[in-house]
Amino acid sequence: MGFWTFWVPATLITLMVAGVIALGFLRGARLRSEAGAQGSAQNQAQDSGEKRELRIYADQLREIENDLKRGLVSAEEAERLRTEIARRLLDADRAERNAPQDTPRAMRLAGLALLPVAVALALATYFWAGAPHLPDQPLAQRHAEAAQMRADRPSQAEMEDAWASNPNRPSPPDPDPELMALIERLREAMETRPQDLQGHQLLARNEAQIGNHAGAARAQARVIELKGDQASATDYLLLAEALIFAAGGEVSAGAEQALDAVLRRDPDNQPARYYTGLMFTQTGRPDLTFRLWRQLLIDSDPRAPWVPHLRETLETLAQIAGEHRYRLPPVEAMGARGPSAEDMAAAMELDAESRAAMIGGMVEGLSARLASQGGTAQEWAQLIGALTVLGQTERARAIWDEARTVFADRAQDMALIDRAAREAGLQGQPD
Repeated sequence: MGFWTFWVPATLITLMVAGVIALGFLRGARLRSEAGAQGSAQNQAQDSGEKRELRIYADQLREIENDLKRGLVSAEEAERLRTEIARRLLDADRAERNAPQDTPRAMRLAGLALLPVAVALALATYFWAGAPHLPDQPLAQRHAEAAQMRADRPSQAEMEDAWASNPNRPSPPDPDPELMALIERLREAMETRPQDLQGHQLLARNEAQIGNHAGAARAQARVIELKGDQASATDYLLLAEALIFAAGGEVSAGAEQALDAVLRRDPDNQPARYYTGLMFTQTGRPDLTFRLWRQLLIDSDPRAPWVPHLRETLETLAQIAGEHRYRLPPVEAMGARGPSAEDMAAAMELDAESRAAMIGGMVEGLSARLASQGGTAQEWAQLIGALTVLGQTERARAIWDEARTVFADRAQDMALIDRAAREAGLQGQPD
């Protein structure tokens, strides 16, 4: 850790704080010493004043009794006056008991003596629980190390071997003997019929069913090879999942390539986005994981199998990524993506009432998500346009105004939002 970048500033700050605390002790002692002589005289005067006040109250009580005997006041009035005098006596007693008490000199000296002890304990705690021996790690260096970690990760075969030898690996259930016999015959048949696409697809499904994910990956790889350019996002996702499961949840370079193929064909594929985020966490880039999973959680159906893991980890990932204001979206806001161009076109073919209900539901879902979690500039622009379609011009202008605050320091995003607002028919600038 850098001497000038950490230890010098930390030492100076510690000394400044300790100095302020010590000055507080010393100044308090000096002021009390200077006020000592005056305090003695004042105390005597105060004691005299308190006694005089008590005599006055006693005289007043005697006067009330005399007036009552002479018939100058009624019994009710006399009782009221006695109550008032009693209240004043209680107030005087309470003020005396609540007066600040002088701190004993021994306690002040003890507090001053404990100050260096507290500093020493803080330093010892840092050396015990902290990491003073570690060098500075600039952001660029950490990203470079993460990239190297990603490049140097074990191969798929090494990951599979490590998982196979893991003593904590759960044992798969014993498969049905008849099913095993059928799978064994299917394996033998595929060795003699390497061009049988349907046979390899069947083999991949059955290998996965009995927990032989490595065998499923091999069969699925053959399926993709036979399909060539016709291989779909689903085909590549099946391969990626088989490779990941065979490696005990680790994402190898081969699995990452399969995930890339999925996302090239289907950028919104949710399982692929989840596994890609998992890969970034495993290779030292949890900040990228947060960026992927933040939107994935919003887009996902609450019943999706990855949602519990996302809800458990996203707030921790947000802290790592520097998004300290992040809060998990409410469950009711999940799965609300807002209307796409296709959604809007489909809505135009409906009758007026159905169209308004369809668009309104999507718009409200998008609005709730942006209000609670924020979103991209494109989504804010989309919401402004959708609101104007619904005729909610004032609300669209209010959203435009809010967006200008959210994206005030991002000129390119703000330009996109301004352009969308003007194309939607909003004039000028928002208030």
